[in-house]
Amino acid sequence: MQTPSDHAYPDHWEADVVLRDGGTAHIRPITTEDAERLVSFYEQVSDESKYYRFFAPYPRLSAKDVHRFTHHDYVDRVGLAVTVGGEFIATVRYDRINADGMPASAPADEAEVAFLVQDAHQGRGVASTLLEHIAAVARERGIRRFAAEVLPANNKMIKVFTDAGYTQRRSFEEGSVHLTLDLEPTARSLAVQRAREQRAEARSVQRLLAPRSVAVIGAGRAPGGVGRAVLRNLLDAGYTGRTYAVNRSLVLDMHEIDGVPAHRSVGEIVAETGEPVDLAVVAVPAERVPDVVADCGEHGVQGLVVLAAGYAESGPEGLERQRELVRQARSYGMRIIGPNAFGIINTANGVRLNASLAPESPARGRTGLFTQSGAIGIALLSGLHRRGTGLSSFISAGNRADVSGNDFLQYWYEDPDTDVVLLYLESIGNPRKFTRLARRTAAVKPVVVVKGARHSGSAPPGHAVPTTRVPYATVSEVLRQAGVIRVDTVTELVDAGALLASQPLPAGPRVAILGNSESLGLLTYDACLTEGLRPLRPRDLTTAATPDDFCDALAGALRDDACDAVVVNAIPWVGENGATESGDGEVLAAALRAATASAPAKPVLVVHVELGGLADALAAASSSAPASPHRGPGAAADPGPGADPGATAANASPDLAPGTDPGLRAGNRADGTGAAGRGPAPGLGGPAARGPGSAAGAGTGALATATAGPPGEGPPAARGEAARIPAYPAAEHAVRALAEAVRYAQWRRDAAEPGRVPEYDDIDEGGAAELIRGLLGAAPGERGVTLPENDARRLLERYGITVLPTLPAPDADAAAAAAARLGYPVALKTTAPHLRHRPDLGGVRLDLADERQVRQAYAELTESLGKPEELQPVVQSMVPRGVDTVVRAAIDPAVGAVLSFGLAGPATELLGDTAHRLVPATDRDAAQLIRSVRTAPLLFGWRGSAPVDTAALEELLLRVSRLVDDHPEVVGVGLEPVVVAQHGLSVLGASVRLAPPPPRTDLGPRTLPSY
Repeated sequence: MQTPSDHAYPDHWEADVVLRDGGTAHIRPITTEDAERLVSFYEQVSDESKYYRFFAPYPRLSAKDVHRFTHHDYVDRVGLAVTVGGEFIATVRYDRINADGMPASAPADEAEVAFLVQDAHQGRGVASTLLEHIAAVARERGIRRFAAEVLPANNKMIKVFTDAGYTQRRSFEEGSVHLTLDLEPTARSLAVQRAREQRAEARSVQRLLAPRSVAVIGAGRAPGGVGRAVLRNLLDAGYTGRTYAVNRSLVLDMHEIDGVPAHRSVGEIVAETGEPVDLAVVAVPAERVPDVVADCGEHGVQGLVVLAAGYAESGPEGLERQRELVRQARSYGMRIIGPNAFGIINTANGVRLNASLAPESPARGRTGLFTQSGAIGIALLSGLHRRGTGLSSFISAGNRADVSGNDFLQYWYEDPDTDVVLLYLESIGNPRKFTRLARRTAAVKPVVVVKGARHSGSAPPGHAVPTTRVPYATVSEVLRQAGVIRVDTVTELVDAGALLASQPLPAGPRVAILGNSESLGLLTYDACLTEGLRPLRPRDLTTAATPDDFCDALAGALRDDACDAVVVNAIPWVGENGATESGDGEVLAAALRAATASAPAKPVLVVHVELGGLADALAAASSSAPASPHRGPGAAADPGPGADPGATAANASPDLAPGTDPGLRAGNRADGTGAAGRGPAPGLGGPAARGPGSAAGAGTGALATATAGPPGEGPPAARGEAARIPAYPAAEHAVRALAEAVRYAQWRRDAAEPGRVPEYDDIDEGGAAELIRGLLGAAPGERGVTLPENDARRLLERYGITVLPTLPAPDADAAAAAAARLGYPVALKTTAPHLRHRPDLGGVRLDLADERQVRQAYAELTESLGKPEELQPVVQSMVPRGVDTVVRAAIDPAVGAVLSFGLAGPATELLGDTAHRLVPATDRDAAQLIRSVRTAPLLFGWRGSAPVDTAALEELLLRVSRLVDDHPEVVGVGLEPVVVAQHGLSVLGASVRLAPPPPRTDLGPRTLPSY
């Protein structure tokens, strides 16, 4: 066996992790310097746990034990420790063994594994997390199986093994349970790992959003300043937990700031009250933050909101300061919002947290909002408020050094108070994970994303982002494939959010248009066609139409089975003297609400031109009605500070009777107005105007207008917000938002029946793997190698992809001989890089029927384009005529493996008419891929041409997808051109690039992003 000196310390095994309760910990290899830590750790373990570990009373470790457990070779003997605050809380160790259970070296591929977790940290998911990491280490060192002996009474440890999802065998031998685990990841082990990841990260966010107590560190003694502003915002929002002000410079007789207890440190709070602080808002200069973090970490704070600037956005020195901030906070088990953050808001009635610089907390609603910019956050809060869209939670994460949009997607996925997710992102730190989480979340609630910094070519200052080689258009299309609603501007984000938060999903693209302006109706009609919708003929109610006419027309359109959504256009009524009549907007809003109250659930949008009061009246929600029964995997609502995510609203607010409508509690002030200070609009209080989301409607069971669910059945949000009808100042804005909802609804329908990855009997995966090993071995180096033509053809043949051979033609005689060998007719073409795949430049001669034509074509090419050594001519057999296409696959470090398709030719390249899908592609993905390019009609018989064999093309795409997915060493494949005929296809050219596979962070053990 090898000695410790033979192997360097494997620092890539170090990782920060989130545990089941939302706290963080650090995993690292155990070293020879850990003897004292190990002894101290062991002394804190109970006698029962020691007995379970050693199968006998074992009160203390001997010097020999300490030496054995701290000296490893990192190959055959490996030990990992979980640390919090630099101290061990758990350890795991494996020892490689042979078939007889004796110590061994490679090629033995089995190891004995044992865990020990401090009793105080049991139940936090420490052992299951350690198992993931030690299994990954073992696989890296060539170990394929773990063996473990567990006492039958040690149910917790048995459960760790059995719940992990690995293939296992179990037997009872000599009074102990013998477990053998195959360490190859399985679909179940990956599902278990991701489910645990989701619960842990969601819980870590829940601890930030629903703290039992908050300390504002840096609250000034005099009015003014950032800390004092946050403290005032907390109080004004009515935060239900305990609030403290912290200022290290307090004078002796100063015990309060703004009426809340004031202290010099978090430690002083804990010492005087005996209660921990859950969340600390850090509003001190960056140079003082480390002392604050240490104070918080040593006294049990669970999370930090760091408002201070001066970190990575300020340059290299600030970047290092930011790295140290993350390391320090995680070492204490804390998570961070920021630095350079704007803050967080939770409008849940049991919390009412406004730990931000926003002076007014938004109205309570069912939309979650995440931004990476404080300025954009302010704009979005203002825009959503004007549209009457309330929020469940708001986060402005600044540099997002720790907690990111991925974490909040984990939280919102099962948050019963959130039905729509809006994100403004300037960077995506882990695109693969983001895509996976977005796909899962979008299956139950809409996810709308606007991406900033799309074209700068670099990440915003302060953001750690993997390098990507693919254009942003590819990233955008991949996000759409995952169900993300991609918009380009902040205005479009608000437009889409207002619609999705208040209206049901459309059942299809058919749009009814009605209103009192013929011109506005025509503009709406044109906008619908532009966005790919199917508008019905606009119905002009004429300028003399009354609100009752609007009501009747809208009710009729909603009852019409031929339409899936309605756009209402409205302009002011003009009296005889040329002045608009007063109260137009409020009266029309009441009429439109009345029409939607009794009609089938379909989305309704209003386009208005200078119609006074209409937008405000439509935006005013009468109440927040009960949550929809189909808004996601969560079932509870409104957890209070410190409550489990599954706590019910009644439990979180014991002063309310069970079954009380949580919307009737939300944000109601003493004066009876809503949280935004706006009561019902004039004219909306009568029975005719009372929508399903009104208080009376909710109280009488009239909330039947819609429920969330599949498209056409109800909104993704609670119908309580559906009492609002989104209003837009321009037809283009409304129709674009509606088109996004239509596309998302179609995606939801498709996702309900996912495609499959086909199996092909003629694929030789093992043979391809052996060939790849040989080819890579002959070309060592991290940069990889582009395979010669013959090697590329051999590899592709292992996956049933035949590439038509070419024969070199260095002179006319060689060209004639090659043509005779292949058989006429043939093609003569150049392969020089500047002429390759450019038939428009004259480098290709087709249908050469005999030797004379071959020699003549050869002479023409060399005379017009250059010498043979420059042109590199080749001869190839002719294939049936068809449509020339291009199939590519590439592995991008940030996005992952991407399959691409387009038609061949410079026009396609110039217009960017290429479609993309993530690998592995399903049969449905392949079918959608070839139909999603703008030139797709050429494949299906455009202008009387014969349709080509799209089934063969889809199969080719799936085979390429399988090749790249099965062998990550294949980092690039290009098939060009692929001629698709009426029957079958021909691959005329191929290139394959191999390289050592990039790390798959999405398949390894759970870790937090690191710098």
